[in-house]
Amino acid sequence: MVKVMVVVGSVRPVRIGLPIGEWVRDAALADGRFEVDFCDLKELDLPFMDEPKHPRLHEYSQPHTLAWSERVASTDAFIFISPEYNYGYSPALKNAIDHLFVEWNRKPVAFVSYGGASSGSRGVAALRPVMAATGMVAAMAGVEITFVRQHVHEGVFTPADAHTTALTTVLDELALLGPTLGELRQTLTAGQAAAAR
Repeated sequence: MVKVMVVVGSVRPVRIGLPIGEWVRDAALADGRFEVDFCDLKELDLPFMDEPKHPRLHEYSQPHTLAWSERVASTDAFIFISPEYNYGYSPALKNAIDHLFVEWNRKPVAFVSYGGASSGSRGVAALRPVMAATGMVAAMAGVEITFVRQHVHEGVFTPADAHTTALTTVLDELALLGPTLGELRQTLTAGQAAAAR
């Protein structure tokens, strides 16, 4: 089983991202290849990055950072439910990423973005350099939801066929990338340990 974390990137009081995240979570669970950790950043409630040392040192002092580190470290792959704010990304999502460094490295990430005419794609484009900086591996597949409000009624997201097909492609890719990159991380860690001896 590949452990995938579905991260709802918006923390606004009324969020379209939440029902989209629930749809992704349910699809991943129904797929049968995944263990799912559903992470709503509103519930996680991380403060703005407040560690005295750089995250790359992996020397955390705050209980919330230690808990977040453990949760991310135990995950094989990620799906970010990503809104677009003024051609950019959600501050809460960026903050959650910035709290850590080592834990993200060489793990796959896919995006489910949403918005108006642009379907949130500009927010994802702004996040891609962030993913590269943390060493994450961006999946080729993604889901882009245009004019998202047309698909949410009474708090439930109803996907179009194209959304369902795209999400299936995302899950297929993560099912391959998760174990492959996991083996790579183990090989590199073993190599580093041998070199240190």
